[in-house]
Amino acid sequence: MSHRFARTAWRTLAVLLALGIAGGWYWLRGSLPPLAGELNLPGLQAPVSIVRDAAAVPHIRAQNVHDAWFALGVVHAQDRLWQMEMSRRIAGGRIAEALGATALDTDRLLRTMGLRRVAERNYRNLDAESRAVLDAYAAGVNAWIAAHGGPLPPEFLLTGVHPEAWQPADSLSWLKVMALDLGSNWSGELTRLRLARQLPTARIQDFLPPVPYAGPLPVADYAALYRGLDLPLAALGPQPRTDTDGLGSNNWVVAGSRSASGKPLLANDPHLGLTAPAIWYFAHLEAPGLRVIGATLPGVPMVVIGRNERIAWGLTNTNPDVQDLYVERSDPADPGRYQTPDGWQRFEQREEILHVRNAPDERLIVRTSRHGPLLPDTRTGDALPAGYGLALAWTALAEDDASFRAASKLAYAQDWAGFNEALREFVAPQQNFVYADVDGHIGFLSPGRIPVRRPDNDLLGLAPAPGWEARYDWAGWVPYEELPRVFDPADGALYSANERIVPPGYRWHLTDEWQPAYRAARIRELLAATPAHTPASFRQMHADIRSGLAADLLPKLLQRAAATDYPPAARGWHERLARWDYGMRVDAAEPLVFSAWYRALTRRIYADELGPEFERLWDQRTTFMNNVLDDRDGQGRWCDDVRTAATESCAQQVVAALGDALDELHARFGSDESRWYWGDAHPAVAEHRPFSKLAWLRPLFELRRPVGGDVSTLDVARFFINDAEAPYAARHVASLRMVVDLADPNRSTFMHSSGQSGNPLSPHYADLLDRWTRVESLPMSMQARDYEAGALGTLTLRPPAAVSGGQ
Repeated sequence: MSHRFARTAWRTLAVLLALGIAGGWYWLRGSLPPLAGELNLPGLQAPVSIVRDAAAVPHIRAQNVHDAWFALGVVHAQDRLWQMEMSRRIAGGRIAEALGATALDTDRLLRTMGLRRVAERNYRNLDAESRAVLDAYAAGVNAWIAAHGGPLPPEFLLTGVHPEAWQPADSLSWLKVMALDLGSNWSGELTRLRLARQLPTARIQDFLPPVPYAGPLPVADYAALYRGLDLPLAALGPQPRTDTDGLGSNNWVVAGSRSASGKPLLANDPHLGLTAPAIWYFAHLEAPGLRVIGATLPGVPMVVIGRNERIAWGLTNTNPDVQDLYVERSDPADPGRYQTPDGWQRFEQREEILHVRNAPDERLIVRTSRHGPLLPDTRTGDALPAGYGLALAWTALAEDDASFRAASKLAYAQDWAGFNEALREFVAPQQNFVYADVDGHIGFLSPGRIPVRRPDNDLLGLAPAPGWEARYDWAGWVPYEELPRVFDPADGALYSANERIVPPGYRWHLTDEWQPAYRAARIRELLAATPAHTPASFRQMHADIRSGLAADLLPKLLQRAAATDYPPAARGWHERLARWDYGMRVDAAEPLVFSAWYRALTRRIYADELGPEFERLWDQRTTFMNNVLDDRDGQGRWCDDVRTAATESCAQQVVAALGDALDELHARFGSDESRWYWGDAHPAVAEHRPFSKLAWLRPLFELRRPVGGDVSTLDVARFFINDAEAPYAARHVASLRMVVDLADPNRSTFMHSSGQSGNPLSPHYADLLDRWTRVESLPMSMQARDYEAGALGTLTLRPPAAVSGGQ
């Protein structure tokens, strides 16, 4: 009887548990927004129609521009509210409020930079029209939050966070985070300061070379400079990653003379860290005077990449040197003052209170010099003695930054003149825009505020400078009219892939740290290979996985030693790789063996010289590695292991590295080499904030798919070789792909890497992922007959009905 009772009790418990799970699931599904029906929302001026097409892309039709941006705020909040909440908290230095003390270091840095504070000042300095757009958008976000009576997306439930009212400055501050992500010269400067304690300047220049390389730069002796300042170069704290090799994007455009239709074609694929949900959200907005479609950033009321009825635009990162670090020296008699070329001046000082979940608040004192905010001690460690600090000068911290106004005007530009005028006020981050219009014109423009450095600046913006020496101060800005631009080139083609974009003799210094030209060279090659391009040929270019890095480096590795020099187990791979076509295919082993070989070789080349700095600075560093293998300027000396009495040659290190690589691959993927595949080692990993960091939640929120490519392929899939757990996982990819045909713009196509929804309970959380992985495309038309076919529903937003009787 007791056993029967126990069985009955367990069955009852199981049923109740199942019912509880089902009920919880049903309740959580209430966090999904309605895609059809009507909503009454205060703040609207007239009814708005939102048609979500078969891919859940909203097509917003409004009777005025205010309501169009209001409705964009509504759909962003409906589909990406948690992503927006995290964006706001990152920009405002408020992550620890939600996630606890582990986020404090990031909060300290961003609160010190004051991105949210600067955004508030930028908002106040904008024109009335721009503020109206931001206000309308914020009103739409808040109207949805207020109107939604059901549960919020599961992240809110799991963290206990409740969304606050959205503010216009939240939108502007997220743009500054994007600018920070796309330009971090200061981390390279801090790296040079760190390395100066153990390497001579010549070796530092080897390791962090100018790109493209044409010999070392004429810079001051870093170590001698810092010794002269009595700076103890003994120990430093944590700092951001400096593994920027290969980071960037692709864009290209051809004129009608090189297309089958006789009209321009334009393509773009910006490369960013892969996230779940995708960083992008597609939308189409239509109102009197406004018709625009493309990629938006949840939290920001603008189409960043896309087209209107007459023009199309795409962008890549220029990565100019727009950040400098300055060593500031305090007055020993009055620490509230610091030294300037004109004597002592008082720091500006403010107090920031950092709230921490399940922990006491933290008080942060932020000091600001004439150059900018002084970085928190957790970022500089013991690099500086008492009485010194490192101040950050950065163009994006300017109170008159009107980048939002400039970029949002692109939706209304009608021609090249309007396009140029719109971007005149663009400050940060500098971008390489390609342009095309329905009249057949193409163009290239790199807008942004670029500091001018004096001729006697012997650090060239590459290392922290004494803040009290006037020669290191910025001396104005590069004139807008003299920024790089091209209109209707004779050869009918323009492109950029983060390579050097200015010719020899260009007057102004933009940077010495361009990206290697592998992708740019491949774009040029493929554009030349087809006399008359079509949208299909452009999409084939987006799918190209020939590795320029492998084509460049592998022959050098193979030439360093004959196959017989390798251990017997490695000889077959030497011969097999010699026959490889450099295609980074998911179903091939050669990409994996080459990548592991190169990874092992980088360790053998510079781990000995860098010592404790190696793991943090371990990266592919292709320009440096090429210089070493080519022995440019005697850089083959890096092949010698300084920890041994013998003098090792590059050939010895190459042979040993292949053995190292095979040992690693056997340990990771098993001894059956016939079962080694690049795709197994090289999944694209779309990380979720913050649940990718929690093993028990990661499978529910993170997205993964095997992909081809590498850091140098057009279909880029960059991996981080210093990741001990997953050194080949692709984490920096083509975040979206766009092809616009100016002969028939409504046949243009887009694709991003997840789905329109940020809610993992939605069928649209990851419904674009497999199509993105296969480099397929999504039609994006502004014609109603196109997007209404197979639409998921029409949601009508209405202003609340007027109440009679004056009540």
